[in-house]
Order: sequence, then structure tokens, then C-alpha cells
Amino acid sequence: MSAEYTVSGAVAVITLNNPPVNGLGFDTRSAIVAGLKKALADEAVAAIVVTGAGKAFCGGADIREFNTPMALAEPTTRSVIAGLEAATKPVIAAIHSVAMGGGLELAMGCHFRVAAANAQIALPEVKLGILPGAGGTQRLPRLVGVETALNMIVSGTPARSQDLAATALFDQMIAGDRIEDLLAGAIAFAQQVVKEKRPLKRVRDIAIDYPNHQAFFQFARNTVGAVAKNYPAPLKCVEAVAAAVTMKFDDGLKFERECFRFLVETTESRALRHAFFAERAAAKIPDVPADTPVRSIKTAAIIGAGTMGGGIAMNFANAGIPVTLVEMKQEALDRGLATVRKNYEGSVKKGRLTRDKLEQRMGLIKTSLAFEDIRDADIVIEAVFEDMAVKEQVFKQLDKVMKPGAILASNTSTLDLNAIAAFTKRPQDVVGTHFFSPANVMKLLEIVRAEKTSRDVLATTLKLARTIKKTGVVSGVCDGFIGNRMLEEYIRQSLFLVDEGASPAQIDGALQKWGLAMGPFAMYDLAGNDIGWHIRKRRYVERPDMAYSKIADAICELGRFGQKTGSGWYKYEKGSRKPAPDPLVDELIVAHRKTLDITPRKISNDEIIERCMYALINEGAKILDEGIAMRASDIDMVYLTGYGFPLWRGGPMFYADTVGLPLVLAAMNRFAAGYHGECWTPAPLLAKLAAEGKTFN
Repeated sequence: MSAEYTVSGAVAVITLNNPPVNGLGFDTRSAIVAGLKKALADEAVAAIVVTGAGKAFCGGADIREFNTPMALAEPTTRSVIAGLEAATKPVIAAIHSVAMGGGLELAMGCHFRVAAANAQIALPEVKLGILPGAGGTQRLPRLVGVETALNMIVSGTPARSQDLAATALFDQMIAGDRIEDLLAGAIAFAQQVVKEKRPLKRVRDIAIDYPNHQAFFQFARNTVGAVAKNYPAPLKCVEAVAAAVTMKFDDGLKFERECFRFLVETTESRALRHAFFAERAAAKIPDVPADTPVRSIKTAAIIGAGTMGGGIAMNFANAGIPVTLVEMKQEALDRGLATVRKNYEGSVKKGRLTRDKLEQRMGLIKTSLAFEDIRDADIVIEAVFEDMAVKEQVFKQLDKVMKPGAILASNTSTLDLNAIAAFTKRPQDVVGTHFFSPANVMKLLEIVRAEKTSRDVLATTLKLARTIKKTGVVSGVCDGFIGNRMLEEYIRQSLFLVDEGASPAQIDGALQKWGLAMGPFAMYDLAGNDIGWHIRKRRYVERPDMAYSKIADAICELGRFGQKTGSGWYKYEKGSRKPAPDPLVDELIVAHRKTLDITPRKISNDEIIERCMYALINEGAKILDEGIAMRASDIDMVYLTGYGFPLWRGGPMFYADTVGLPLVLAAMNRFAAGYHGECWTPAPLLAKLAAEGKTFN
């Protein structure tokens, strides 16, 4: 049942019951309307309370109906709200836990609202590239004031009910922690309204008097426009709230709807909605049911206290899980722990962490020089140098000392996880947990499933990702997995572009302007050029027929490993991460081109973007076809959360869909006639989908 109807004395209670957050799906909307009709027809009913069962009052639209005709089927949310507002008997919203989006709009359509303390109140639609479409931009300013409403709508950030207690949004705050307390308080309030014969308050009838609104909204447009450069929704939110001040209610409602319809068709909104669903889909593994038993993770250990190891340890400490860092030498442990403390100190200075929390988290991180000290850990993550011989030593040692049932994880970014698992007598317990640098910041956790990884280990690791506030995306085993395998093709094209005539600064600038958080050459310097050099040396042996530019090797041969050495593709002043051009690199590139007998040509920014992006997409199509990634949206999540891909473009595979796969294929065929054209053989899946007029997603 999507909504339950009960009667307590002279008060009818309509309880939304559509788990998990009482989303306003078609059945729920219909049940509210049916309950309202029944209550209005019953002479014994004097007032109506609307509330929610379980963990929410109402979380808004039912995401299961997104992008389906059911979302627009009558009664729509707007129709339900109109019915509540027009009711001839008092309608009281009893809010607890969560009232968001359409749920808050529903409550604002009621005549009165009571709330429990600490309920989360929000209109978060802007985060999906849209705005409230059922009167939220028109009613909220009338209840909480124009400025507060605008801030809430433009940011989508939740507010606590008690922080809004003094506004007209709430008629009464109800004491008590239980839903039963709220309901009892709401019924008592309803009885009081009837007894006192209070007039029914319609939010639409509240007049807004806001002097100098022209100056305020112009300031808001300037401020929001500067921040939301690639997102049209925030500015539309400003205009919709301005309409609440300058137009009659019904005209403002119509304007809000026009803005909503415009936004929902934008590429940016489609990209944000795609990312929203992609994140949820990533946690669903077809052969690992949601009720798969998971192992308990109460303690953890990390092998290696370097940059990655320390960052990984911070994730566990942040989640309140004790973790032990293991190293070969005390100096390495001391350095690692000092770096962790420095990172936390930075958060304290920025006001993101209290001094007490810093010490509490540092207290959860222990150190050791002996594997035996971690034998009882529930999970151990190896974060040592990316070399198979080193990994072999570590995993053979872990196999000897770790307790039965412990998860043995590797932070490898490219190596064969099946081979690593084979170093142990318990390959079913081995999984890849590829964190991204900086590990304490980046949201992605690439979870690599080896051939013998057990289902419960996979389920446990996915749950752990959520516990430590990461987005877990499952990958099969191949060289580089999803993210780095695709990145290699992107890197190859960026280096070929340098061979042909583009500069590192031009390439970085073009891709940053397009939307990437960082261009490839600045990224190489940040990650450490020696890491890529080490991988390329392996590639030269394993794939001797593959074409590579050797300009990156020339940079590394001079010891220019990036920010950590003060120079790489750029040079860096001591203590600064800001890249500066270096004439020495220009000279190296000129000399390199001469050895290849290449006369540099002018390369457009459009060509840079197309070659780098389409190389990424083509490899993504191969990964999808091979089953390394289960879904195109999984690939998008890897790049959105791990590689600084612009959220408003939706990820590489979604971007390919927006460009049009036939156009992507046509460009690749053009590039195939140019420099190292053999790189542009289309992935079979890409060619097939383009021919059939289909998309990846």
C-alpha cells in the first residue's frame, strides 16, 4: 500500500508508505488523492493530517519513475498539491526525518505544518540540473523569506527544521524523538485548529513585500552566474524566485513550469540525472544479490605508509575504523604519519575539522614494523610500489600471517590481480581496491574482481566503499582496469599531439577550458612522471608493436618527475604547485621532433579535444564489449569521480552519446588518415552502435 488511511477521533491520517523514502510515485499520489477525497466526504472527519511512515516524511519524486511516462500521469504532484490546498477542511503536514523536493512542496501545499526537530528540509532539484517544478520556487519565498529561500533553492543544501522554526514554514515544533510523538502532536494540533476555528491558510495568498528587489536579484544573478558557469539551472532558479516577487502567484507558477521544462531538456540536466542514476547502478552486481552476507570490517591494516598508504589509512580513521600502517623502516612510518597529521592540520586550518577530531582520528592510526602485528585485521590493503615482484613478496607474507576470513586487498592500478591472488592459498579472499590520489580526497574506489574473488568479499568491499564515503565501481581484470586502461589511450594521443606541433600548455589549456579539472601534462606532473615511465618500460616489452611517443621518456631521463622534484613538463617554485612554462622543455620538444623528421603544424583546440576524448571513448567501448565494465554508466562514474571529468558532461560514454556515435566514428576515420592512424581502429561495439543508431547508455 502506497498510503494508508486511518481515523483518530475526528482527525483523518494519510500516511505515505512507499519505502525507502516515501517517494511520490503514481500509486502514492493516487492514494493521497483517494484519502483526501474520503476524508472530505466523511462528516465525522474535521481535519486531515498527512505524514510519512518509516524513515521519511517524503523524499520527493520517486526516482524509479524518472524519465518514464508515469511521472507525468495524473494525478501529478502539482495536482495533488492543488487538491490539498483547495481542501475545505484543515490539512496539516506532520514532518519528520526528511522533507525534500516534491515532499517539501507537498507540505507547503497544506494549510498548516508541524515538524519534529532535526528534520532535513530541502529543495535539492538544482543538483539534477532542474528546479522545483511543483510550486517550490513560489511558495518557499512566501514562507521563509526571499533571501533564505533563494539560498536554499540555488544551493540545494538541506536546512534543519529547528533552524527554520521561527519562519512561517512551521506552525509548531513537536517535541519527542519518535514518529509516534510527532503524530500525536500533529493530531492534537489539528484538534486545536478545529476547536479554534482557525482560517485555512493558503501559501499562495501570502503577499511578498521585498523593497529593492531589483538590486538584490541583479546581485544574485552576478554572483550565481560567476559560480555556475556551466550549469544553467542555478540562474533559472534565481529568475523563478524573482517571479515569486514580481508576478501574481499563478503567473509565477506558470513561469516556474516553463523554466522546469526548459531545464529538463538541457544536456547539462540530462548529464546530472545520468550521473545520479549511474552512481546507484554501480552498486548493483547482477550475480551478487542485495542480501548477500557480508564480512565484518572492524579493523584494517595498510602495507606501505607512502602517499597512497597514508591517504588510504585516513579514510578508515575518518570512518572510525582503527587502522595499522606497516612499513619496513621506522623512518618511513614517521614520514607517513607526519604527512597524515599535516593533511589533518590543513583541514583544521580551513575549519573543516576540529582539533579534538584531529586527535581522535590520529589516535585510530597505529604503526608497526611487523606483519605479525596485523594478523587479526579484518582487511589488509597492500599499497606498495607498482611492481609484481614486490607484490608477490607482500602477498605471500600476508597469506602466512593473516587470520582466516581476512580480506586481502591490493591497491594496484594496472597489474594482473589474478596473478596476485595466485600468490596466496586463498584467492577467494583477494580483491582489488584501487584508490585514487589523493586517496583521502578522491571519491572513486575502483573495486577489481578477480576470477576467484568470492561474492561475499565483493559485497563486503562495496559496503566498505560506502562506509568510507567512496563510490565503488566494479571492474574485471585487465591491464589498467577501467580507468587507467582508458587513460593510456588518452595519454598516447596527448603525446602524439606534442610530436605533431601542439605544446603541453596548449593541450592542457584546451582540455581545461573544455571542462577537465586538470590537463594531462599538469596531471602527469602531479602524479609523478616516473610512475608512467615505469609502466611504459613494461609496455615496450609486452607490446613491442604498439606505437608510443618517446618525448615523455626524454623528460624522465632528466629526472624531471614532476612536482615532487620541482620540475617535469613544467617547473615549480619551492612550496608551490603552480606550473610555470620551462624553456628547457620547449628545447627538448624541438629536438625530439627533429629526430622524427616532423615539421610542426598548427593544431586547433577542437582537434586536441576530439582526439583525446575519442581515444578515451573508443577504449571505453572495448572495455564494455569485453565485459571488463558491466555498464557504460560504470565507466562514466570512474571518470566523474576519479579523473576530474566534468560532471555537466556526464562522463566519456555519455558525452559520446550527446555528440552522436556516427559523428564520433566519422572523426575517428578522419584521424586514421593522419599521424599514427593505426590507433584509430574503431571498437567493434562503437561501430555496431553507430550503424544501428543506438547509444552506449
